[in-house]
Amino acid sequence: MTRVTVAFDIGPTLTPLTGVGQAVVGMRAALNALGDAPDLVPYITSWRAEPPAGGRRLPLPAALAHRWWARRSWPPMDRWMPPGAQVVHGTNYVVPPTRVARVVSVYDCWFLRHRDDVHPDVARTGGALRRAVANGAVVHTSSQASADAIHELFGRRARVEVVPLGAPATIAAPASTFRPVPELEGRPFVLALGTLERRKNIPRLVQAFAAVAASAPEVRLVLAGAPGNDAAAIDDAIATLPRTLTQQVLLTGRIDEATKAWLLHHATALAYPSLDEGFGFPLLEAMALDLPVVAATAGSIPEVAGDAAVLVDPMDVDALGAALSQVLSDSALRRRLSAAGRLRVEHFSWSTTARRLADLYAALAVETSL
Repeated sequence: MTRVTVAFDIGPTLTPLTGVGQAVVGMRAALNALGDAPDLVPYITSWRAEPPAGGRRLPLPAALAHRWWARRSWPPMDRWMPPGAQVVHGTNYVVPPTRVARVVSVYDCWFLRHRDDVHPDVARTGGALRRAVANGAVVHTSSQASADAIHELFGRRARVEVVPLGAPATIAAPASTFRPVPELEGRPFVLALGTLERRKNIPRLVQAFAAVAASAPEVRLVLAGAPGNDAAAIDDAIATLPRTLTQQVLLTGRIDEATKAWLLHHATALAYPSLDEGFGFPLLEAMALDLPVVAATAGSIPEVAGDAAVLVDPMDVDALGAALSQVLSDSALRRRLSAAGRLRVEHFSWSTTARRLADLYAALAVETSL
């Protein structure tokens, strides 16, 4: 079988990895590992980073490109793409206009529904995405929930392919001498991971934790992630707690991978109350380490978590608090969730992701050659 040449956007891997960057790293590595791997040729739009050897840089800086592509599908970017490219895969919500088949990965759709709650640069990608889909780009989503959202927002004629992502590699325990957060040693704590943005619903988590903390003064809530657009609301939520309870909430700021590993290995439970998610790597990272999960019923979370988490309405503060209290106090429930989590992680294979993406590329290459 002739190898399909795919121009593959690696831009999200050139900055500190977010969930999207983690997804792109996983997809690229798994595709390259296939026995009949497509020929992935990397490209970037950023002018702040250098393309790798053999890679291509598009002639428009990303911010300008997104504005332009939201209004025009001209000029096509084919002359700047790898020679012979049959498919272009935009891995981060945007795919440039070209004359060949196009795939664009969309994770969550929060930014499309809540433009005022995201950075203007993120909001602008919505226009470029809408034009690409209208002009025939195939949307790759990692969950049925996101596929349904695309059809709701862009119409039933939008072509969507659901290809779930794989599970992250199990995070190894750090050295026993590593003590990044000494005040947590020997204490039970609930961990929330991720940038402090509105989609993560952290103020309600803080409110829910108040009921837990009032009856369990030894428990801590750890909010681990870089400040985002919800930092002020989170500070306000913490400030409204009784003074004795504010000491039970710890904001770490941005953390490195070693600290993340330590927190996941020492936490009592993971809280994941997001208002929307396109996949949810932290869920699988926690489950791989037998860490019980309390999560929201929003977005892709139920698809990823299955029966391996306690799921609650993310808008219901009382239900979230009750679920946290139950998991913290019920050792039998924690054991059941841990066992279910280990089985759940096995459902998500990068090799399966790569096989399905490669089949999609091949089908699109044939379609456009007819």
